[in-house]
Amino acid sequence: MKRRGFVDLQLNGFLGVDFSSPDLDYEGILRATQDLARIGTAGYCATIITSRIELYRRNLPLLARAMAEPALRGRILGIHLEGPYLSPVDGARGAHNLDLLRRPDPGEFERLQEWAGGNIRILTLAPELDGALDLIRHVRSRHRTVVSLGHHAAQGETLRRAVEAGASMCTHLGNGCPETIHRHRNVLFAQLAEDGLTAGIITDGHHLPEDFLRVVFRCKGPGRVFVVSDLTSIGGCPPGIYTNLGNEVRLTPDGRIQNLHTPYLVGSACDLARCMRHLRSLEFLSEEELWDAGRNTPLRMLGLDPASFDDGELAAFEW
Repeated sequence: MKRRGFVDLQLNGFLGVDFSSPDLDYEGILRATQDLARIGTAGYCATIITSRIELYRRNLPLLARAMAEPALRGRILGIHLEGPYLSPVDGARGAHNLDLLRRPDPGEFERLQEWAGGNIRILTLAPELDGALDLIRHVRSRHRTVVSLGHHAAQGETLRRAVEAGASMCTHLGNGCPETIHRHRNVLFAQLAEDGLTAGIITDGHHLPEDFLRVVFRCKGPGRVFVVSDLTSIGGCPPGIYTNLGNEVRLTPDGRIQNLHTPYLVGSACDLARCMRHLRSLEFLSEEELWDAGRNTPLRMLGLDPASFDDGELAAFEW
């Protein structure tokens, strides 16, 4: 019987390979993908965070070419563009560089998609930005790209209009939002209550507490929640001080990546199998529900059939 693996829609890099680095090369992409398969990641979306236009011009075509190589075909399922159309508000912005955030621009997105060979499959943006709703409608009318809401503070009518325009996903719900919110009218409740949004969550044991994870699954239902790792290039590396996604951070022995200058986390050092182990240890989901969260739902979000997805040759891994 072929092994099943996990599908990660938000993966920034692994073991020294950073998809948002100007030093990224094909050998690094191949090595990271092979190393990920050995620990249970059968497919993933390579994530590029908010960057300079020159970085997009360089790395988007590189990832697109890598996706077409026989050794990688079917393993990289698309490119996830996390930014640059995100909220500048402290907390919501997270680890993204304030100076590189930009106004939503359909023309610019078309240029990015052209460089990516049409392979931008997920776009994360903040729906409250001027021009965001127009961009959502533009993207959904012309591309297979899933629009996800993240690093934002939207609620109420703005959130509803974003869903009506075509947004269908939440990027790492519970993270990338303002630190202080109204007890009733807030960005978390609004997204939990919106049936049109399927929620991605980071279950590494650092980003979200157990009670919040339980609330997400109870509000959304197991078929509308999926797990992401938000794994970064220092995942798999020894504890220490690093530069990670443009930030000075401390990687702790338990896998927490703490910004040295702010109270915020900077991605994760935990791969998806490790995230799934943590979720399983909480003992509130069935085996079938766990596989939905770690494999089937992310595939469906990309328009892929879980029953026919080829997980490839996976090494034995523990989760």
